[in-house]
Amino acid sequence: MSGTGLPALYLLDLVTWRELQYLLAAGLLVAGVLEFFRLFVGLDWWVYRRLTREYERGNPAGYALYFVSLTAVAFLFDPPVAVPGMLMLTVGDPISGLLGSNDAGRGKRLGVLAAMFGVCFLLAVPFTTSQAASVPWLVGVAAAAAGAAGATLADGVKPVVATYVIDDNLSIPPAACVAIWAVLLLGG
Repeated sequence: MSGTGLPALYLLDLVTWRELQYLLAAGLLVAGVLEFFRLFVGLDWWVYRRLTREYERGNPAGYALYFVSLTAVAFLFDPPVAVPGMLMLTVGDPISGLLGSNDAGRGKRLGVLAAMFGVCFLLAVPFTTSQAASVPWLVGVAAAAAGAAGATLADGVKPVVATYVIDDNLSIPPAACVAIWAVLLLGG
């Protein structure tokens, strides 16, 4: 949940949207350099052994994927779409993780998915129904539901492609943002 600090800077009006984009890009650069040294040079800090999951040992770690996805949605979408997707990862995913985890290739329990959907919907609806979203209220509610559904699907199943686990740190924000954007586009 500490990752919520970055979008919170924007929400608290401490940085502009452009400045947040630059901060995320800088974080992505740092994470990329650290991951290069970890994966290809052999940097073996205790923090990596302690905090990386088994499937991350030979692949990019979750914190790097977090920066990839947050930076991508920050540059691809406007704040009413991007911020909810960011919060779904930084708030919704940790809550879902506390309620129950799943192995790669397996889905989460229905109750955990329902909680994830509810949390993500509540996170999104203030943004998708705001004046900045510029759509009727019901369209904003539908966009929040679509985003929550996308995030829940991304959180619920970690597919394995050619032995690589598609981590939800990479998939939650884009899945949520694309769904929100599509509903706002179609409804507005």
